Amino acid sequence: MPEPLAHSGGHLLAAHLQSVAGMAACFSEAFEPMAANQRWAYLAGLWHDLGKYRSGFQRYLAQSNNPDAHIEGKVGGREKTHSAAGALWAMQSLGDRHGENGKLAARVLAYLIAGHHAGLGDWSGGLSERLNGADSHAELSEARAANPPETILSHGDFVPSLKSVPGGAEGFSLWVRILFSCLVDADFLDTEAHFDAGKPARREGFPPLEKMLIAFNHYMTDKAASATPSIINSLRADILRQCRGKSAQPTGFYSLTVPTGGGKTLSSLAFALEHAQTHGKRRVIYAIPYTSIIEQTVDVFREVFKALGDEVLIEHHSQADVADRDETARSRLACENWDAPLVVTTNVQLFESLFAAKTSRCRKLHNLVESVIVLDEAQQLPPEFLQPILDVLNLLVRHYGVTVVLCTATQPALNTTDYFDKGRDLRGLDNVREIIDNPDALFDALQRVAVELPHDWQTPTPWTDIAAQLTTEDCVLAIVSTRKAARELHRRLPADTLHLSALMCGAHRKAVIDRIKARLKAKRDGRDLNPLRVVSTQVVEAGVDIDFPVVYRALAGLDSIAQAAGRCNREGHLSAKGRVVVFVPPEPLPIGHLRKAAQACISTLHGQHADPLARALFAAYFQQFYSTVDLDRKNIVTMLKVEPETLSVQFRSAADAFRMIDDQDSAIVVVRYAEHRDEIEKLLGMLAVQGPARWLMRKLQRYTVSIHRRAADKMLAQGSLMLPMPGLYVQQDVEGLYHPLLGLQIEDVPFNPSGLVI
Repeated sequence: MPEPLAHSGGHLLAAHLQSVAGMAACFSEAFEPMAANQRWAYLAGLWHDLGKYRSGFQRYLAQSNNPDAHIEGKVGGREKTHSAAGALWAMQSLGDRHGENGKLAARVLAYLIAGHHAGLGDWSGGLSERLNGADSHAELSEARAANPPETILSHGDFVPSLKSVPGGAEGFSLWVRILFSCLVDADFLDTEAHFDAGKPARREGFPPLEKMLIAFNHYMTDKAASATPSIINSLRADILRQCRGKSAQPTGFYSLTVPTGGGKTLSSLAFALEHAQTHGKRRVIYAIPYTSIIEQTVDVFREVFKALGDEVLIEHHSQADVADRDETARSRLACENWDAPLVVTTNVQLFESLFAAKTSRCRKLHNLVESVIVLDEAQQLPPEFLQPILDVLNLLVRHYGVTVVLCTATQPALNTTDYFDKGRDLRGLDNVREIIDNPDALFDALQRVAVELPHDWQTPTPWTDIAAQLTTEDCVLAIVSTRKAARELHRRLPADTLHLSALMCGAHRKAVIDRIKARLKAKRDGRDLNPLRVVSTQVVEAGVDIDFPVVYRALAGLDSIAQAAGRCNREGHLSAKGRVVVFVPPEPLPIGHLRKAAQACISTLHGQHADPLARALFAAYFQQFYSTVDLDRKNIVTMLKVEPETLSVQFRSAADAFRMIDDQDSAIVVVRYAEHRDEIEKLLGMLAVQGPARWLMRKLQRYTVSIHRRAADKMLAQGSLMLPMPGLYVQQDVEGLYHPLLGLQIEDVPFNPSGLVI
């Protein structure tokens, strides 16, 4: 009889199981401090494909010439299923030796093994019924009948005990997800090594963190030597010094509270690299809320490390502008499991992965262990998911060697708080060290604006009056909270007024921002005497380095007003302070977080006669705001709570509920932006021929707009859009549908945070 195979092409099953077991155990070493063959991850790897010993599976594999033939859920029917046998064997064999406690503990292995293709399931109403089914028991019986080697069936000295679960019952679900990550990544890696022996080598080659720190220090030395002497540059240098100095402190939570324009991006990276070097951390994860910031940040980091070559970091988000020639095999592979020293990603990618059930999303989790996570613009953590996010951050720091840096000018109030409403009490982060010695003094020194508040918070100002005020200004930026408001204000201003909103594709927004920057520089140099007026939504508020002498901001959350102020007199070029004018818009904000944030701002600033952007006010503002919000709106915490008698957890339900962007409500539209029309037509032609290749979809992301699905379906019915494939709308070649100033022309749609990306 031929030796059983794991995959087509002669991949021996026993060798695959032993390799995956060893690799998974290695991945779990940092949080499973015991001999390799006594680790949960080791046994999960050893038994994950036990069902492949079945004669039916071996026959199916022999008859198929498809490298994906082994994957459950594809065609092939009952003969190719194989993930239940190992789960049942764990429960039976450990139960026989260790009784009911062993059988109960073995359910951990059952979660991992049974889900290694389909993803982690809910125990009740899903996995339990599946494992109790006749097909699953037949799968194990048929696998045992093939007489697998005793070295595969044996659990050796493994003693199933749940006493050492990191974080106990509260940490159980995260522990299982990280164990699952160890298993599925080991399985992916061993399988890909079989089908393409060169792939493992292509995963290597990123510079180690030690070399990156050396390159960073050289870059910063050169930058300091060429910097123009100024108060702001002196303060930035001191912020950098303090970040380096505090990096030797222990693993834990840190806050970096630096005013906008204080150089926090490079300073936070300095802290992360130095801290990783001192404490032996394995990688730095830089998480960012908005696409506009991630693109700018990656450009900065690539410039910092350009002496080390092109491949120095992983940029993991769907809107990365990657040409086919730029995206190497190594960068594609590393994106799958974040096996790189520096990863720049989005909050959506990071947190949805931490609560995921699918193999592809969970795969990277074990690489978060012993890392430094920088949360840029930490105030942007989604309030409706805030409680489960803070819970998982606490577990990572306490039990998995992670350091978290909360980096922002407007620190949210994330400490444990009793709001006297048991549905809104916050279990927070209670041991956060501030990196800056005296943030209040720093904010005073970097105070570059004077804020003018409304005389009456309840009386709106008509758009015509706002437009009249803006028309008197030579150089002004007006920021509003909705796309509709941006259009309403823009149409009342002179024709040469510029516009920015998420109804413009990324390439269009970048072109306008580049034009704004060039004109601002020309006006400072006296080369541009024409008025420069810009109307924008919040897309300009974070991570866009523009510097206006006057900024108008429609009433919003206090953090949004502070971010708007960061676009005013940013570099301190003005002889006097810049002006930030807050006004009450004529139309109320949409019901939801935007309105609640604005109301919390009014409550905080009402009767306030000192600086409305004083640092001390933000804690009161965020506490007020959070007290009005359900901090676990989807009941994620409840779903992930383990039932001690059965170890029942709703992994899949929680993953389905944890969606920071609800795909059901939004639609992606490829637009025909005139300035890049030839490129767009070329890509759409390739899409029609090749289908949605990953690199091609990434290229198209530059030319997409996110709108509400109802609006997209209405435009589809009207013939304005077409649907060449499920989930992707394309603008028809209709004149005027994509405006050269305003972007995609649609009827008013509800606010959608299209700047957030997966």
